[in-house]
Amino acid sequence: MKNKPKSLCMAPWAHTYLSPQTERRLCCASREPAQNFRQYIDTKDGTNKYKPQTLEKWWNGDHMRRIRRQMMAGKAPSECEVCEKKLLNTDVYRDYFWHLFQHKYDEAMRKTARTGYTAMKPISWDYRFSNLCNFKCRMCGPMLSSQWETEARSEGQIEPWMKKSVKQEIEHFQRTVVEEEFSSAVENHSIEEIYWVGGEPLMYEQHWRYMQRIIELGDGPNLYARYNTNLSRVEYQGVNLYSDILAKIRDWQICASIDGIGAAGEYIRTGLKYSEWLKNFKQGLIYSQNPRMMRLDFTLTTPGLFEMQNMCELADELGVNMLSKVTFAFTPDIAMSPLFLPKHILHRIIHEQLPYITQKSLKDVLENLLTRPTFEEEYPNKFERARVKGKRRIERLDQIRSGTKWLDVCTDNELQRWWNEIS
Repeated sequence: MKNKPKSLCMAPWAHTYLSPQTERRLCCASREPAQNFRQYIDTKDGTNKYKPQTLEKWWNGDHMRRIRRQMMAGKAPSECEVCEKKLLNTDVYRDYFWHLFQHKYDEAMRKTARTGYTAMKPISWDYRFSNLCNFKCRMCGPMLSSQWETEARSEGQIEPWMKKSVKQEIEHFQRTVVEEEFSSAVENHSIEEIYWVGGEPLMYEQHWRYMQRIIELGDGPNLYARYNTNLSRVEYQGVNLYSDILAKIRDWQICASIDGIGAAGEYIRTGLKYSEWLKNFKQGLIYSQNPRMMRLDFTLTTPGLFEMQNMCELADELGVNMLSKVTFAFTPDIAMSPLFLPKHILHRIIHEQLPYITQKSLKDVLENLLTRPTFEEEYPNKFERARVKGKRRIERLDQIRSGTKWLDVCTDNELQRWWNEIS
């Protein structure tokens, strides 16, 4: 392994990803040109015409072969800038894949030609069978939440993939191709790792069906399952997530999404009932064998800047670790990102909070934020208009969603004065 290039990731040899709109990517964090419909992380628009690809065609297609060639040559593909620049968090996805699949490295190099063609097959799966979700998290959108999609439709915001004819094509491809790809991998005993994420994965009927099937086939002892879930449910048709599924597989991890407690958390994640979430999380602690299995998944938002101490206290009280990341944003109008704030306000808030942050992952994210340009610095010619657009989006959501409002949770006086001056 001494000759392994630093920028090489095992994902192109082990992992396959599919979005709820059946867009294929290197992984969920890779920044790539859209194929059909642009996702929030993509670098270029797609055709807005639905032409899905099968896994067979994608796996050794031009794109994936080029990615492998670059990595083997020691070059980091542009698609991998989220890991290269640590844009999401400091514990990068590339390191995760290496930790999980480094034992496959020598085999992968033997079975991969100079062209980038590989005889390796995917053993790690991140298939998002739809955008089905019972939450409307403020930093999310229609592509990843059916609740968001319903709200967007009621507002007359119909994206190309939401048109009835296109939705029917997507659903047909999911039923006839996507399900067959995943089912075949299950039946062929070839899945070693699954990342269940959504939408909301515990709302997927497919999650419960396939996990039970893997256990029936005797493959539970070989499986590692990872979840990113709002943890609003832990049972489905009499089957319990912890006792009937996770207790019967080799290893697992639940990253339970929570970005604030009480009213603030329920504002950020519309649909959250904090008391129910806490009950479901504590049930998981009964089955957890180490702090890694049950983790708080904290996405740092602008309102979340004022929940950081609460989140650290919650993690310490539960005896678990926190996985922290900052809100993804590649345009300057995303008010939910802390980088939307003026530098002097953001840095002051961070410096005031840092002495009280007990979770290392969050401290790392905050220290990293102090080194990054704010949107005003990164987009000097666009930000004046972008901040108006961002504020209007927040105010519109506050108008159509009942309950707590933006200024109820963004309680800093200087921040509020700056916000009120935006027009």
